[in-house]
Amino acid sequence: MSAPVLRLAGVAKRYGGARCWWPLGQRAAATTALAAVDLDIRPGDAVGLVGESGSGKTTLARIAAGLLSASDGSVQWYGRDVRGLDAADRAAYRRGVQYVFQNPQTALNPRRRLAAILDDTLRGLTSLDPAQRRERIRRVAAQTGVDTALLGRFAHQLSGGQAQRVAIARALLGEPRLVILDEPVSALDVSLQAQILELLGELRARHGLAYLFISHDLAVVERLCEHICVMHQGRIVEAGAREVVLGEPREGYTRRLLDAVPRMQT
Repeated sequence: MSAPVLRLAGVAKRYGGARCWWPLGQRAAATTALAAVDLDIRPGDAVGLVGESGSGKTTLARIAAGLLSASDGSVQWYGRDVRGLDAADRAAYRRGVQYVFQNPQTALNPRRRLAAILDDTLRGLTSLDPAQRRERIRRVAAQTGVDTALLGRFAHQLSGGQAQRVAIARALLGEPRLVILDEPVSALDVSLQAQILELLGELRARHGLAYLFISHDLAVVERLCEHICVMHQGRIVEAGAREVVLGEPREGYTRRLLDAVPRMQT
């Protein structure tokens, strides 16, 4: 079995607990968002992370992407703790793990045209010259179904589906090994959801990508992911192959999630 691209080992996240000025010496109660979570993502895996709002999914995803620090535990990139990486290897980790946010229109700079946003992203990830960056952007836009005419527009001029395709294109510019997708289709109607999920499947096959796909909707995760982890109150309470978790769930919480949503047609 291949080594994990990314391993989360005993990852926990707590908020609060700092000493207050008043009453003198008293500490605020700490809130545990994550409690000692373990998760391996191997090359080419599509792992679905599901659970209700507040279950800890996005906190876990942001720690995996290096956007948030863990209170305890470690994040390992190809077997090495990211806290110990030198500058070159940290840059490779930043390039290798990319994040697609739930609302792409708010994640895209409203004052910059899309071509400039993509060029800024690529310039920060690689040493390509301007001509090479333009060619990379053109190629990735074609692969993600982004019409090059759209690149002269601002984010607010895009439809929801167009904006999500641009966000996916931006994530692919640095040729990542793992893409973290945080509720990427929740704001889209069912037909657009199906189109984006089909695109993600094609891109995964083309580039050998691994996905960590965050959603509250098991029907969406079922279509894309072979492995499913169910989160509840900051813990992974059930994990395994899609057929097992969806067909023979052990946990009552998983069964309640399954009962709450219609199954998407594949």
